[in-house]
Amino acid sequence: MLKNKMPRVELHCHLDGSLSKGCLEELLGRKVADEELGVSADCRDLAQYLEKFDLPLSVLQSEAGLKRAGYDFIETVYNEHMDYVEVRFAPLLSAQKGLATDKIIASVIDGLEKGKKEYGVEYGVIVCAMRHHGYEENLAMIKAAREFLGSGVCGADLAGNEAAYPMSEFMELFTEARRLGMPFTIHAGECGNVKNITDAIECGAARIGHGIAMRNNEAVMKLCADRRIGVEMCPVSNLQTKAVKDMSEYPMKQFLEKNIMVTVNTDNRTVSTTTMDKELDFIQKNYGITDGEIICMMKNAVEVSWADDNLKDRLMKKF
Repeated sequence: MLKNKMPRVELHCHLDGSLSKGCLEELLGRKVADEELGVSADCRDLAQYLEKFDLPLSVLQSEAGLKRAGYDFIETVYNEHMDYVEVRFAPLLSAQKGLATDKIIASVIDGLEKGKKEYGVEYGVIVCAMRHHGYEENLAMIKAAREFLGSGVCGADLAGNEAAYPMSEFMELFTEARRLGMPFTIHAGECGNVKNITDAIECGAARIGHGIAMRNNEAVMKLCADRRIGVEMCPVSNLQTKAVKDMSEYPMKQFLEKNIMVTVNTDNRTVSTTTMDKELDFIQKNYGITDGEIICMMKNAVEVSWADDNLKDRLMKKF
């Protein structure tokens, strides 16, 4: 398998689900057991998987905690030889103690920027609207984040329990995000049905998080390929959340063969106990993904990322 010989780009990774054990222990002021961090092998579904976010979210309620988390994230991905990452988080989930949205976003960017200066890893921030929040509060968050677009923030997302809250309930929100000039990706087809994917694309999503539900659906796969929609696949996480019933059904190879702009991602390094190396080893061992296909997916990630053109050119030249 290719090791550290190519640019590494990741577009789908959650800040709260990727805090290192050391960072969490520092912020909590106590030792943390491994079972508190990672999801167990018998995880039933996405809803159970999401329960693991309560602990890291508890330390992301202050400017200091958010800055520390941003720095920790860059340090982590630097050790995985990443060149560019788009890291996402939900600002409203860090407002439990009254911290204003702009302060929350600025604090994360401060931490990431400190890490970038020290380690040289380029980044972009994706802000997540949450499915269980109302239209007005999600829209206010996106408007606040829009002020940081190009100054740390690169896009928006919709996250949370997809099975309980389909994309059809958020068409107005993301139509408004599009009007505001905020690029967005949508968690769709992870555990919900394929209509969530087509609704997201109709609304203007440039990328789809996971997209598993379009497996074997020729029309939707063609739609994604024709429109060059980025599909952010997270193999280890997708199997943990039972996005497919059986490991053999995972559609990464199928999507690649259909010329879909597939990218490979970790989703949540800590919750899923994974790294980029683990993801790449996993897909080569279990799905016959070739070195050439890995290079293709990294190039896809550069192309569909929200990095600026100069950075994209620099990354592409490294290939």
